[in-house]
Amino acid sequence: MKAIIIGGGIGGPVAAMALQRAGIEAAVYEAHDGPAESLGLFLSLGVNGMRVLRDLDLLDALRRAETIPTPRMVFTSSTGKQLGAVSNGWLDAATPSITLMRGTLQRVLADEARARGIEIHYGKRFSHYTETGNRIMARFEDGSEAEGDLLVGADGIHSRVRALMAPDAPAPSYTGLLNLGGVVPDSGLPATPDTMHMVWGRQAFFGYTVRPSGEAWWFANIGMKREPARKELAAIPTQEWQRRLSELYAGDPSFIRALIHHTDEIGATPIHDLPSIPRWTRGRVGLLGDAAHAVSPSSGQGASLAMEDALMLAKCLRDLAAPEQALRQYEALRRPRAERIVAEGRKRGSYKALESRAAVFLRDLLMPLAFRLFATDKAMSWIFDYEIRWEEPVTPQPA
Repeated sequence: MKAIIIGGGIGGPVAAMALQRAGIEAAVYEAHDGPAESLGLFLSLGVNGMRVLRDLDLLDALRRAETIPTPRMVFTSSTGKQLGAVSNGWLDAATPSITLMRGTLQRVLADEARARGIEIHYGKRFSHYTETGNRIMARFEDGSEAEGDLLVGADGIHSRVRALMAPDAPAPSYTGLLNLGGVVPDSGLPATPDTMHMVWGRQAFFGYTVRPSGEAWWFANIGMKREPARKELAAIPTQEWQRRLSELYAGDPSFIRALIHHTDEIGATPIHDLPSIPRWTRGRVGLLGDAAHAVSPSSGQGASLAMEDALMLAKCLRDLAAPEQALRQYEALRRPRAERIVAEGRKRGSYKALESRAAVFLRDLLMPLAFRLFATDKAMSWIFDYEIRWEEPVTPQPA
């Protein structure tokens, strides 16, 4: 069996390596000319995602990369009052959950996949596919083709594979938030060991962590009712973002404005999610990661969910003889969890950009109680303790 995987970001290479472990050949096709190290900012990798990397013998490669241990998140108000803390967990005594640049993760995964003999073809923008009997033919905009037994769409929230496979699927939904961020090499702030700090400001949300060297990584979530076009955002220079953000955070701790001011490059992207689509699979075509269930960064689970999908997909294809049946089983096993986490991410984002002082006051008043009741290790265990046991066979669903 051979799988054609569209998308070389995070889910695609992990799927290829998981399929290889299951004895299935896979090749990855990516539209960009390389691993796209400069795209995106940073992301959190939850313990559940790291568990997948451990099972695929990828943790050592990740440890050699530049990462920040962040097993804990602390939330404060604009006045500096601590509202609560949440554990991101530890995989084991020596392996905490981490934060790293998206491009770094993509490079590590691509390098490891190629080292294992997996072909990754860059500069291959997927166009369409045809399915004939038990074969799939994928075609690319440069005129080239790839033939295999199944097609996996790991091509992100604006998935071309999804558009062709499920044309009745809803478009990604704009959450009303923009995501911005940057890096300050010498912030002058004290290090924040093992902790990502989150500030619920008066008008916007802010997160940051500081490495022992003083280098700070930060992000901002700001409200914008009308969804701006990507070209419109790309045309806004860093100096203009610095001005706008300084106004938004004027009533919040001064270090926020200092970090923004000392950032050389600030980019912005609208935040979308994809709560539910009619199907993840059709025939010998299946979706994973953001192509199937895009989740807001507020969940901290986008990368981890894609990795979970990849491992479960490989298990189903390993254990069930017919690819069509394996893909249906994969969807049945993964959909409930993924959609629950998408809903959780949307709910978390809804508190980030409140429009009235009364709403901010009420939020800051109630949040300590909410953390004590709903953000305990026990309450969060459904996210972080999830495990796909590779050795356990997949049981076919009754017809």
